[in-house]
Amino acid sequence: MSTQEPGGRDDDRPVDLSEDFVVLPEQTVDDTDHGWGERGGGNDDWLLAERPPHWD
Repeated sequence: MSTQEPGGRDDDRPVDLSEDFVVLPEQTVDDTDHGWGERGGGNDDWLLAERPPHWD
């Protein structure tokens, strides 16, 4: 069984290597805050205010 095109070599197929050709996206949906189930916004201010005393 062959995976090549009939009548030609697989290496002879044209391949689009232009700049707008995307194989994989830069970021997937599950690699976002929403994908991890987190809410928008942040709690950095609260975390900084609640630091333990030994962090000062």
